[in-house]
Amino acid sequence: MIAAPDARPKIEVRDLWKIFGPDPRGTHAALLAAPEAPPRDGHVVAVRGVSFQVRHGETFVIMGLSGSGKSTLIRCISRLTEPTNGAILIDGQDVVRMAPAALRELRRHTVSMVFQHFGLFPHRRVIDNVAYGLEVRGMPRHACRERAAAMLALVGLQGWEYHYPRQLSGGMQQRVGLARALAVEPEVLLFDEPFSALDPLIRREMQDELLRLQATLRKTSIFITHDFAEALKLGDRIAVMRQGQIVQVGTPEELVLRPANDDVRGFVQDAPLGRVLSAASVMVACDPCPTPPATVAVPAHSRLDDLLPIVVAHAEPLAVVDVSGSTIGHLDRAMVLRALSRT
Repeated sequence: MIAAPDARPKIEVRDLWKIFGPDPRGTHAALLAAPEAPPRDGHVVAVRGVSFQVRHGETFVIMGLSGSGKSTLIRCISRLTEPTNGAILIDGQDVVRMAPAALRELRRHTVSMVFQHFGLFPHRRVIDNVAYGLEVRGMPRHACRERAAAMLALVGLQGWEYHYPRQLSGGMQQRVGLARALAVEPEVLLFDEPFSALDPLIRREMQDELLRLQATLRKTSIFITHDFAEALKLGDRIAVMRQGQIVQVGTPEELVLRPANDDVRGFVQDAPLGRVLSAASVMVACDPCPTPPATVAVPAHSRLDDLLPIVVAHAEPLAVVDVSGSTIGHLDRAMVLRALSRT
């Protein structure tokens, strides 16, 4: 994992609802009055009273099964889908109440979206696809091309600038979509299951590419997926959705160690514990800590997969240290093996 994101909220969603049907506001009022009642005939509650915050520089993953409301939720954030009720604050400004001109500026300068099915223009060359958002801003053509070329180099597509999308593989097309989103230098990136249509090998490559870019660019990102392994790999925190509601928000460790209900437990039961659990989650804490006899110290955020060869090679306990190098606990071989064998 990369360094912890800034603690300040960049995005705040408050009591967000999206109801499809002929009278969404009336249905919303009826559900507030009788929460346990079914929605009116002809109405579907896609998002129901959702609230969460996303910190500056954080990758916040929203996951759930098909039909859980996750894609509707992310489309509400940029108002590609109009919310029925609630507030969506980006740097304190409510997107729901923005006038059309302000909303256009938000989409041109602050928020970019990467879609599952690429959304590339088939008649435009790759470099012109990437430059499209800059052209809409009115940037001169040569400056658009220069910026687009730089973004293509950033995502590993240097040399493919003058090909057409049909000449690229699916993974390469998704890299073009990512370059297009990055070209406008957005503060927020929204990903709507961008890798789900890709073959497994290409999908892993794209996940690694996104992690590499995030380590450099530190964008605030919301990432939608139905794949818990992908959520574990990419997310600083994960929100689990079911039937339009968020049932738990937490770090991968928190979800695995303390699932809120059977739905979350079902998602995390096959999680690779060695890649999720850290030294801090299995150590014996101490405060104050004596100087341990062990000469080996490991960072508190170290994953158990990385610790296993170290504890196998050392019979004595290992000191666990925080970011300042202070000892906060200790662990040994038996503790790590016991955590990895947990059922």
